[in-house]
Amino acid sequence: MLPRQLAALVILTASLAVSGVEPRPLAALKPAQPEPKAQPTPPEGWVKDRLADVDKKLDGEIKDLVALYQHIHENPELSLMEVNTSKRLAEEMKKAGYEVTEKFGGNGVVAVFKNGPGPVVLIRTDMDGLPIIEQTGLRYASKVKVKNRDGVEVGVMHACGHDIHMASWVGAARVLASMKDKWSGTVVFIAQPAEEIVAGAKQMLEAGLYTKFPKPDYALALHSDPLHPAGSLGFSEGLAMANSDTVDILVKGKGGHGAAPHATIDPIVLSARIILDLQTIVSRETDPLDPVVVTVGSIHGGTKHNIIPNEVKLQLTVRSTTNATRDRVLKAIDRIARAAALGANAPPPEVKVSLEESTPATYNDVALARKCGAVFREIVSPDNVRGNRKPMMGAEDFARYADGGKIPSLMYFIGTISQEKYDAAQKPGAPGLQGMHTDAYAPVPEPSIRTGVRTMSLAAMNLMPKKQK
Repeated sequence: MLPRQLAALVILTASLAVSGVEPRPLAALKPAQPEPKAQPTPPEGWVKDRLADVDKKLDGEIKDLVALYQHIHENPELSLMEVNTSKRLAEEMKKAGYEVTEKFGGNGVVAVFKNGPGPVVLIRTDMDGLPIIEQTGLRYASKVKVKNRDGVEVGVMHACGHDIHMASWVGAARVLASMKDKWSGTVVFIAQPAEEIVAGAKQMLEAGLYTKFPKPDYALALHSDPLHPAGSLGFSEGLAMANSDTVDILVKGKGGHGAAPHATIDPIVLSARIILDLQTIVSRETDPLDPVVVTVGSIHGGTKHNIIPNEVKLQLTVRSTTNATRDRVLKAIDRIARAAALGANAPPPEVKVSLEESTPATYNDVALARKCGAVFREIVSPDNVRGNRKPMMGAEDFARYADGGKIPSLMYFIGTISQEKYDAAQKPGAPGLQGMHTDAYAPVPEPSIRTGVRTMSLAAMNLMPKKQK
């Protein structure tokens, strides 16, 4: 280290000590991760031999799976309204030879296939669409419009790839049933409602998923990736996705004429102050190395230009990666909203954290990720597997199936766009790719579904090996 740099470090350390902040070594900035036990890779030739059988089965199924995908895409249903989607998936699983329970935990489906002694593997898909008007121009584009839970008419679209998830889920179920001589154990396929409002997993677990059906030794799920080409995949080891919380703030004031603001307590101005003050939770109250997101996604108040309303409604989404940070941020939101109201001489606001629309962070079991990763690299080639996928601040209630870390779980992401579209987007000045939850997200069906079925079925088989006599 150069003398000038050393002097600067001494000054910095001294200033931190004076301020009461203890300097931390870089290693302390990352949570400690126990080194996973060594996971055996599949025997040489194991993947290759079974992949040939999977592909043979898949070649006979792919046309039907693409048709299923297009039907689901054209007929999406909102969270908690997945009646027809649920019914269709139940029918598909019955035809594949599974024991099926419908309307479990709302519109959930549980399909069980017992195939001798061995581990229990849970494989999840989600079913709900989003309140988005589709603009893809596809022949099978959704034209569905319905009233949401608030009675407002909205368009509906599968803009998060749940249609790809469902088609891959059905395909993997067919493959495993047809290749039961290659594995031993039990698979529990679940179709979950209400993932988009992170409520469905909780509903199914509270309905007794782990008491009324075989409790899994492993849990698997895949997710569409709109930013990488079909035939590729990625996964994280450890933290994969964030905690998610939904917060509603009712800002109260005193309405009146817009030309006489002095006679009112303006909740619109107060809301603006709250929104700006909330930004300091991340910028001034949170360690820059501790990821946090506080987003005000909706603000509703007022009816006319010259009327100051009595109240304004704010809707927030909050993301974090640790329970301690999560608790601190939620308390800070309440404190900031109340302090702003007190400063404006306004009535105290109502701050409500939804217990139904929240989920813990998703952590991929490191050993399981590496075990499945070894299979994935043989299926789609090492160059097409990103085993160091960065965690994201998006959230998934798939996290709940891990039962607080007791059940090793893995969610991985499969590419869903054409190689041509991906290559074109990499050129300088090219428009970016359409991400999830956008009205133009259009996966390329056949290669995406192929990747989903191949990887999911072989990952499951690898966890349920057939005992040699």
